[in-house]
Amino acid sequence: MAEPWRDRARRAVEWNWRLRSVGDPRPHYVICGKDALAYYVARAMLESELPVGGARVTVVVPERYRSNGPDVAGLRGVRVVRSDRLDVATFEAAGLAGATGLALLHQDDVGNLHAALCAQAVDQRVRQVLRMFNGTLADGVRKLLKAPVEVLSDAEMAAPAFVAAALNEVDPSSFQHRDKTLRVARRADVRPQDVVCALAHLSEARGVELLPAQQAGADLVLAEATGQPPGTEVAARRLVRARRRRRPISVVVGAVRGFATRKIGIAVMVVLALIAVLGALISRAEDVSPLEALYLTLVTTLSGADPDTTKAADAQIMQVVLNLAGLALIPLITAVVVDGIVNARLALHTGRLQPARVGHVVVIGLGNVGTRVMAQLREYDVEVVAIDKDPEPRGAALARQLEVPLIVGDAALPETLASASVADCQALVVASTDDVANLEAALAARDLRADLRVVLRLFDGDFAERVEETFALGVSRSVSYLAAPAFIGALTERAVISTIPVDRHALPVAEVPVAAGSELDGRPLDAVNRDGQVRLIARTPAGGARTIWWKDLDPRQVIFAGDRLTVVARRRGLDWLTRQCAPPAHPEPVTRPAGSVHGGAHTPAAASPPVPGQTGPGGGAAHPVPPGGDAPSTTNGVQPDERELTRRHDGPGEVS
Repeated sequence: MAEPWRDRARRAVEWNWRLRSVGDPRPHYVICGKDALAYYVARAMLESELPVGGARVTVVVPERYRSNGPDVAGLRGVRVVRSDRLDVATFEAAGLAGATGLALLHQDDVGNLHAALCAQAVDQRVRQVLRMFNGTLADGVRKLLKAPVEVLSDAEMAAPAFVAAALNEVDPSSFQHRDKTLRVARRADVRPQDVVCALAHLSEARGVELLPAQQAGADLVLAEATGQPPGTEVAARRLVRARRRRRPISVVVGAVRGFATRKIGIAVMVVLALIAVLGALISRAEDVSPLEALYLTLVTTLSGADPDTTKAADAQIMQVVLNLAGLALIPLITAVVVDGIVNARLALHTGRLQPARVGHVVVIGLGNVGTRVMAQLREYDVEVVAIDKDPEPRGAALARQLEVPLIVGDAALPETLASASVADCQALVVASTDDVANLEAALAARDLRADLRVVLRLFDGDFAERVEETFALGVSRSVSYLAAPAFIGALTERAVISTIPVDRHALPVAEVPVAAGSELDGRPLDAVNRDGQVRLIARTPAGGARTIWWKDLDPRQVIFAGDRLTVVARRRGLDWLTRQCAPPAHPEPVTRPAGSVHGGAHTPAAASPPVPGQTGPGGGAAHPVPPGGDAPSTTNGVQPDERELTRRHDGPGEVS
C-alpha cells in the first residue's frame, strides 16, 4: 500500500529540516517520550541554553497518541519526528549521530532497553538517559551498554514525597555527599548547629518561598543527619501505635455486615422480629415466665407442636404463625450460610473481604508510583490497603509478598472504598495513571469523609496546583514535575547528587566544577549565593583536598579553577551557576601575579563571556562551543535578555 501523501510530505519536510541542521554548532538533544516527563525535560533543554542561541531539541513521539498532560509535541522550538518504533531508522531520521544526549522516557522498561541498543548502533558516544522501574534490569543495562548511560526511576524519586504527604510530614529523603549525610526536616525537629541551609518558608498567605534570604525563620531546612529519626519515621511509629488500639466492637459488626447480602439479612431480621413478637404474646397468653416462654417459642418454631383443639383461638393462630415462621427461618439460615461461603470465596478472590481497619493508608493504583509508595509505607510498618482495577497490576506480586490486601474494583465506587475502610483510614493516596479516574476517586472518598487527607497524583503540574487550590482535595503531586530535574541533570552531565521535593517544586543538589578563566574563577565565595536561586553548602578545593562544609565557609575566600562547588538551587539558578563556572568562549592564557594564588586576589580572564552548558569533570566544556558571536553582556551574572528570550516558548513557569 502506498504511503499517504500527507505522510510523504511530512517526512520530506522533516528530512529537509534535518539536512538544514547539519553543521549547526548548537548542542543537540533527542528526547523520546510522550508524557509530562518528556515535556518538562524538553522544555528545560530549550530554555537552559538560550543565552547563546539555544539547544536543538528533537522529540520522537508515536504516530498517533493521546497526551495525558502537557503535549511535548506542542512545544515551540522542538523538531518532531513521529514513529511508532524506536529503531535504527528512526534514530537516523532524528539525527542522533553526533548528538549531545539521548533521553528514553517511555514507561516501558524493555522498550527503552531495545531503543538504547538501537541508539548504540547509531552512535556509541552519545550520552543516554533511560527511564526504568525495574532496579535489577537497570543494573544490567549499565553493564550492557557501551555508551555512557544513566538509568533513573521517576517513581523511586517521587514516592518519598507521596509518603510524606500521606503522613502529614516533610519529605523523608536523605542523601550522602562526601563525608556527610544530609536530610530534609522541619526547623523545629533539628538542632540549630545541624542546619545546613534554609530551604523554604511555608505560609498560607505568601505560599512557598524557596531558598529565602532570611534563613532564621525558614520552616523547612536541610540539616545534617545525626542519628535522630526523621519526622516521617516518627509519624509512622505514632500511627502504628494508634493502630493497635482498634475498636473491637466495630470490627465484629463490620465482619457480620460483610457476611451475607443485604436482602437476605433483611429477610432474616424480619422473621426473627416476628418470632420475638409472637413469643412475647405466648408468654402473656400462657401466663408463664420469660424463660418458659422462650422455651415454648423455640420448640414451636424449630420443631412444630402437637395440635391442641382445646386451646383458645388466638393461641392456635399464634402457634400456626410460629410454625410458618419456623418453616421460613430454616431455609433462610441455610441461605445465609451458603451465601456467606460463596461471597467469601468471591471476596477473597477479588480482595473485597477485608476486616474493618482504622488508621491505615489506602493506596489506589499499583503502578510504578503506587507500588513504590506501598513499599515505603510497609518499611515504616504502616498498614496499607491497595485498590486497583486490574486483578494483576504491576505491584500485585510485591503486595502479596508484603501481605498487603489488594481490592480489585473501581475506586470511584462507594462500595469499593467502603471495603477498604476509607472512612476510617489515615490518608488516601491516589496514584493511578489516569487523571480523570484519580479525580473521581478523590471526590468519592471526600463524600465518605469530608476531612480525609487525600494525596492526589496528576500528570500536569499546573493542573495539580489548580486542583489543589480549587477543590481543596488535600495535596496534589505531579511525578514528572518532581523527577524532571534529575533527568535534566543526567542528560546535561551535571553532577546532580539528589533532588529535594518542596511542595510542588523540586530543588536539585549539584556539584559544579569551576573552569579556568570562568566568571567565578578568582571571585569570592559570596558571589555564588543568590537569594531564591542558589545556596552554597560546600566547597571542595582543587587537587582533591578535604571538603569544606557550610560551618567553615568564609564568604571572603577566593574561588580557584578546579574547585568544586556543592549547591542547592532551583533549575534556573543551576543554569546560571553552570554558565558562571564554564570556560570562556575564546580561551586566552590566564596570567596570575606572582604569589597571588595563595594569598592575593585573583583576576579572572574576563575578556570573553562564559559558555552556557555543563562542564566536564576536568573543567572542560561538555557541549560544542559555538564559533564566533559573543554572548550578551551580564550584570551580576544575569543575562539581561533572559526573560525576553524565555517568552519564545510555551508552557507555564519553570520546572523547579
